[in-house]
Amino acid sequence: MKRASALILVVLALVAAALLAPITAQADFGTNWTATYYNCTDFNCPAVATQTGVNGINFNWGTSSPFQGVNSDNFTVRFESVQTFQQGTYEFVAASDDGIRVYIDGALVLDKFIGRVFTTDRFQQTLTAGAHTLRVEFLELIDQAQVQFQYFFVSGSPIGVPTTSIGQILGTPIAPGTPTGPLATVTGVRGLAVRTGPYLGASFVTTAQGDTGYSVLARNRSEGVYTWYLIQVGERQGWASGRYLTISGVDPNALPERGSVFDEVGNAPDIGITGIPRSVMNLRVRPSVRTQRLDQIAWGEEVSIIGRTIQARQNFWLQVRTQEGQVGWIYAPYVTIHGEINAAPIR
Repeated sequence: MKRASALILVVLALVAAALLAPITAQADFGTNWTATYYNCTDFNCPAVATQTGVNGINFNWGTSSPFQGVNSDNFTVRFESVQTFQQGTYEFVAASDDGIRVYIDGALVLDKFIGRVFTTDRFQQTLTAGAHTLRVEFLELIDQAQVQFQYFFVSGSPIGVPTTSIGQILGTPIAPGTPTGPLATVTGVRGLAVRTGPYLGASFVTTAQGDTGYSVLARNRSEGVYTWYLIQVGERQGWASGRYLTISGVDPNALPERGSVFDEVGNAPDIGITGIPRSVMNLRVRPSVRTQRLDQIAWGEEVSIIGRTIQARQNFWLQVRTQEGQVGWIYAPYVTIHGEINAAPIR
């Protein structure tokens, strides 16, 4: 009885912490980069290879060549892309072994083009809404070669997960935060956690208040027990469990089905962070004990960490790749982490 009571208290504490947790921004690696490779350390030589359609700068080449025809040491890579930003301030995180330079709209904003062990640099930049040109230059001298570049929204315009407006989805432009069309009303609880995906282990976005109606945009049942709904809370969108929502104004089954960011990150690259479970762990298809179990990971078996979710400012679930190449999610509190975990993208 005492153990059961203690367990209930722990669960209640975790739920309360999740409801009170601050909003956590989601990392963005950018898409459709062009990578140009050079067999020299100053770009003063002909390019030897070009790679297009690169979805994110997130590579750990170790001591190997990064691309056919490229040296394993003493090479450089120039990554270029145009990304669309909302107006506001962003924190950029660049990590490399060896050097790195970052340009935004042609202006040099980070210059660490030197030989060094794996190091993470951060800086903030305020951007106008619209397209901006990014250029990241990477220098590899000898031994390990690793580079990562990502950015997080800090302040100024809506953050969270999907940035599509309600007007775009329902067909009628409206002011952010104004309930319209089908409504989801929080019932039975004082506050309901809204998350980055339709899973108990997804990162916390904000709280939907009890006895309050919110515009509902879509549904998802991939967790397997309750239907989750994508709702608008002020200027933020996120997923809330249908266990505590009453849908009005439409048949819930008529709402469009929609996926989440978790459907798009299965091929995330290794980034040099590893984890060692301190118990036998279930590898799940998504960050929730309600989702399908893919496999079991043995006590002490090393895995690569390629992503994570956050709740109450703590790592909650870890996206990992096993030594056999299988990708899934494990519960973070029972994992010893080696490496710069802050470089792992937050989902």
